[in-house]
Amino acid sequence: MPIAHGHPSVPQETPNAYATLKPVSQAFDQRKRLIFVRVAAALAVLLLFLTKPGLSEGSDGHETIEFFGFCLVLVCVVGRLWSILYVGGKKNEELVSTGPFSTTQNPLYFFSTVGAVGIGLLYGSLMAAVALGLASFFIFRVTARKEAEFLLGKFGPAYLAYTKSTPRFWPNPLLYRDDDELQFSTRALKRTFFDGLYFLAIFPAIELVEHFRATGMLFPAFVTLY
Repeated sequence: MPIAHGHPSVPQETPNAYATLKPVSQAFDQRKRLIFVRVAAALAVLLLFLTKPGLSEGSDGHETIEFFGFCLVLVCVVGRLWSILYVGGKKNEELVSTGPFSTTQNPLYFFSTVGAVGIGLLYGSLMAAVALGLASFFIFRVTARKEAEFLLGKFGPAYLAYTKSTPRFWPNPLLYRDDDELQFSTRALKRTFFDGLYFLAIFPAIELVEHFRATGMLFPAFVTLY
């Protein structure tokens, strides 16, 4: 897989963005990231039971926000599948810099954050969307920095050149470039597909909680989120 070559500078990044990184010999333990994500998911579920959206279910405003949330969740699932086509089975082994990785260094984390915002909107609350989006952003920011330390130690100047020409998080579509051919891991693609189903499963779960609360089968919410 070719590495990044001479992309123009991007406003989101500075030439010294990774100047303080210390190369490490071992890859970041992904189990730590999974723990963070699971804790965030547990808090999101708790949010459903302890709060209610300010806009009543069935209102035009609620339905509009819910629709945009569903669209963002779909973007998340499709974006993660697209990203894993390029990096599945190669992570920490090759410096992947084409496809979605040519527009941002962390497309998987970007699309996951989009999904977190979408879940908040599915709930019908702008506050929940902002809270979940910020929580995901900061969790993945820490994880991305740890991974960057390992990649810098493994790929050295090639990785540093890549970081100087590619945004760390927010994608820049103008930088997009691709290969003529692509090899991918079917196992990684399948795993990411099933992971994506968890995002989609949030929608019926939210609808079920709202139904139980409307019929009196669930205790009233303590806080209203707008």
